Amino acid sequence: MVRFALNHMSVARLGYPEMLGVAARTGCIGVEVRNDLGRPVFDDLDPAEAGARARDMGLRLLSVAEVGRVDDWGPARAGAAERLMDLAAAAGAEGVALIPACGGAPVAEDGLDRALDALAPMLRDRGLTGYLEPLGFTACGLRRKAEAVEALARAGAGDVVRLVHDSFHHHLAGETALPVAAIGLVHVSGVTARDPAGALTDAHRGLVDASDRLGTVAQLAALLAGGYDGPISVEAFAPETHAHPDPVAALTQTFDFLRAEVMARAA
Repeated sequence: MVRFALNHMSVARLGYPEMLGVAARTGCIGVEVRNDLGRPVFDDLDPAEAGARARDMGLRLLSVAEVGRVDDWGPARAGAAERLMDLAAAAGAEGVALIPACGGAPVAEDGLDRALDALAPMLRDRGLTGYLEPLGFTACGLRRKAEAVEALARAGAGDVVRLVHDSFHHHLAGETALPVAAIGLVHVSGVTARDPAGALTDAHRGLVDASDRLGTVAQLAALLAGGYDGPISVEAFAPETHAHPDPVAALTQTFDFLRAEVMARAA
């Protein structure tokens, strides 16, 4: 079964209430909210009220993003993680996004291990899941899910930290392995530009259609065949997607396309 969700980035120009409306009208099971859209998380709604609004519309509040440069661990990062987790818990969210460093100052070789050691009890205490997302960009130190699985095993954190499979970053990293048992959330977007993989940026990431070059449909089919049954969240960064005059129609078209193509491969 394909269960879609909406990352707020895909409708970045809309406020939180409007984003919930789009998600509900397109049949999403849940939403992901962000702290990097140039506005306060939940548009300054009280977190408890914000979470209640989502649930009243039949939507799960899947995650609050993000703790950035999580593998650059230290007191400042720990404080940022605690604040985001407290916000997520107050809203009744299921988890928080954990994003590794990508560029900038290098991080310590054991930075991810130290982060996971510290984060696991913090997440357990609040009943949250951490969603760790490897980034396929060459500047990122954590590019592949296989490396993340090893780090989770070393930290004994697999009960509270799950991986994000992102169709864009999976393509950039040249990954083939799909550790389905460790994946708790899937992000999809589509790229039609013919630029080399190393030249692709977030701005290339739109909605998925038949012109997608990431192999998103094949990735989804393999994940579902492997037993994945969690949310598939659309995360589009392209300015033209954000500017679409009818996001409900655009998302509905994407969902219909993906559902039909994945089902056809499963038949």
